[in-house]
Amino acid sequence: MTSFPEDRGTRTLVAARRLRELIVSGSLTPGQRITERLVSDQLEGMSRTPLREAFKILEAEGLVRIEPNRGAVVTALSVEEVAAAIEVLIGLETLAAEPACEQITDAELAAIGELHASMEQAWRDGDLMTYFRLNQAIHQRMVDAARNPVLSRIYASECARIQRYRYAGNQQHERWERAVQEHATVLDALRQRAGAVLRELLRQHHRNGWVVSRQLLQTRDAAADAPPRAGRKPAVH
Repeated sequence: MTSFPEDRGTRTLVAARRLRELIVSGSLTPGQRITERLVSDQLEGMSRTPLREAFKILEAEGLVRIEPNRGAVVTALSVEEVAAAIEVLIGLETLAAEPACEQITDAELAAIGELHASMEQAWRDGDLMTYFRLNQAIHQRMVDAARNPVLSRIYASECARIQRYRYAGNQQHERWERAVQEHATVLDALRQRAGAVLRELLRQHHRNGWVVSRQLLQTRDAAADAPPRAGRKPAVH
């Protein structure tokens, strides 16, 4: 049995983190209702109150919506909605690139370098969830280095909302390997404080990832729209 800390706030954060991982990894799918029974194996020993509070955190992040009489439901975004969010993220990161190169400290560069090394190790270990969390942390720290709190806040919010779609792109082995290589060139540009180069590398990095994620989303939508095969009943969520 999983043992959760006694502190209620800590239990809530633990539940939110684990549910977030289930959503991002695709274990909980868009449109799926999250019941206590459904996640009981993952959150064994968790009481109702922190679980409900965790749902509120995830609702604020845009990962779930809370519906009357249904509870928490995993948010489903269309290809167009994700594409629009990706364009916003590209705009925010490219906006941050040059001021980040101008203002980032040596200590911040060193910290990002350590995250990058850990991320590469996660890739070698085949640990996609750890890799993804480190990847997100690196991008957020680069944006934060621009010293624009409004930009950082909007960036963090949009990242949280579409992270499961970005995670899905790395599940394709070739894309994951290529993404690691792209990150190395991004880090080199940041270390050289080459703002214009970093801006274009980030733009291309996100667009390369979106090509794969878009294909996966379109395949998902096509499967959802296809009529059920003879002899099979439609799935009920």
